[in-house]
Amino acid sequence: MVSNHDFGKVAVLLGGRSAEREISLQSGKAVLDALRRQGVDAHPFDPSEQPMEALLQQGFDRAHIALHGRYGEDGTVQGALELMGLPYTGSGVLASALAMDKWRTKLLWQAAGISTPRYVVLNEQTDFDLVSRELGLPLIVKPSREGSTLGLSKVVKAADLPAALALAAQHDTTVLAEQFIEGMELTIAILGERTLPLVRIQAESGLYDYEAKYVSNTTRYFCPSGLSATQEDAIQAQALQAHKILGCEGWGRVDAILDASHQLYFLETNTSPGMTTHSLVPMAAKAAGISFDDLVLRILELAHVG
Repeated sequence: MVSNHDFGKVAVLLGGRSAEREISLQSGKAVLDALRRQGVDAHPFDPSEQPMEALLQQGFDRAHIALHGRYGEDGTVQGALELMGLPYTGSGVLASALAMDKWRTKLLWQAAGISTPRYVVLNEQTDFDLVSRELGLPLIVKPSREGSTLGLSKVVKAADLPAALALAAQHDTTVLAEQFIEGMELTIAILGERTLPLVRIQAESGLYDYEAKYVSNTTRYFCPSGLSATQEDAIQAQALQAHKILGCEGWGRVDAILDASHQLYFLETNTSPGMTTHSLVPMAAKAAGISFDDLVLRILELAHVG
């Protein structure tokens, strides 16, 4: 194991300029505090307040990425760190870009035989009645490249599709209409080559959207999930495969839904998930006997270049 002093000077990248800035600031502070508690020479670094090249000028040796969304989770920051030769946490440039793009994630998963809800790419010329017949109602409309379910809508009648498209289009030029799967919402955290215990999510509204994630006090989380060991093992194995097909490494989180017939559908992969003390990955780690501080340190140990 690497000594905490061998990490050198560590930049915790936080904030940024995506729509998820406030959440990133919370994640970054939690990561920073955890590293400092363990004797790591860690410092906050907000890429929206100073240029990335300042990392070299200030003598940083590696970076712990606690950025979420665009310009942090989409390969851009990873590319800058690659060019500077600074080891960083999480997935590389290509995997980060692919995982941020739900449409291209689906294309790769479908080609690999991984089950994901059916979908249609929407635009202003789309025949909304045809889409609603093809996918069924209700359905989900969401931007392809946005996190924290920003811009996401649940549409119950075809007449509401144009408004849902307009909302999602505020966040991205590519918008998806996706089959709505009724079932058990699950998230599978991945740390290195291992999967952590499943977290089952129960949102009061039946939709795990931005409100359910960050505003509501009624969203419930279950870890252990309540599934049998056989079911959990099978889901973990599939999640790890879905993660690796995109080229993801280091750590991350895969979201899925298990329907009433026990068919599993994968929704997306997060390459830089939330890291507050009440976020889902720390919750899964705790169930595996890994403290928040140990989790943060393990993620840093997995930092790489290339």
